[in-house]
Amino acid sequence: MTAANSGTFRIGGELSVNRLGFGAMRVTGPGVWGPPADRDEAIRVLRRLLELGIDFIDTADSYGPDVSEELIHEALHPYGKTVIATKAGLVRRGPNIWIPNGDPDYLIENANRSRDKLGIEIIDLWQLHRIDPRVPRDEQFAAIKLLLDSGVIRHAGLSEVSVEDIKAAQKVFPVATVQNRYNLAERGSEDVLNYCESHGIGFIPWYPLAAGDLARPGTVLDSIAMAHNAAPSQIALAWVLKRSSVMLPIPGTSKVKHLEENVAAANIVLKDDEFAAVDRAARA
Repeated sequence: MTAANSGTFRIGGELSVNRLGFGAMRVTGPGVWGPPADRDEAIRVLRRLLELGIDFIDTADSYGPDVSEELIHEALHPYGKTVIATKAGLVRRGPNIWIPNGDPDYLIENANRSRDKLGIEIIDLWQLHRIDPRVPRDEQFAAIKLLLDSGVIRHAGLSEVSVEDIKAAQKVFPVATVQNRYNLAERGSEDVLNYCESHGIGFIPWYPLAAGDLARPGTVLDSIAMAHNAAPSQIALAWVLKRSSVMLPIPGTSKVKHLEENVAAANIVLKDDEFAAVDRAARA
């Protein structure tokens, strides 16, 4: 059982990672606010990642806030070849409250803070958590270019963007990754995924395990899951991995057992007819 079975991808054409990664949002408290309810288990989850071959971890300064980055540092520093990706651009005022802030000075300041909290000289991958509609996006893109040029970050990405947003950003800096909500049941970013695939941009689907009503007993997804002796969520993740070679799913959890179940999905090889059947059911 290893994430290496998911295949590899080179972020920015340079940083090779196993495609099945980990999203470190859930190692925080309820509402992604404050410390985790079981801190020891959260540390065990993070340390288990390396044993399971996960070498791509996604976090953000707003997770906690700060809690996720600080736990990652405590559990895993020094990181070796593990790629730690982080984000900025959202302000927290309480549980489940997220406020965009694309002020260039704020983005630059928080990128530097993330570098300090993670204990690294350069952030391998830094992503703009959201484009703030109150700030001209070119000003936000210029801040990212400054972070790249000054050596604070090595590669840069965007989150929750359109193809047009990506094209605009590419005029300012190389876009290495795009992180949009995408799963078997939610396919609103198909055009973005197709664009990323044709341009060698890593596509990081958040909330990748969701399957909606497709996971109910008696559905096509349920039948295929039983045939593979797997859970419907594992088939949903296997489908996401098969969907595209640029796909970098980052399912998150605060439990070691759930983490191991997610990694086991990398062992599932869907046949083409199974992939197509699940796809047809989802589109219907």
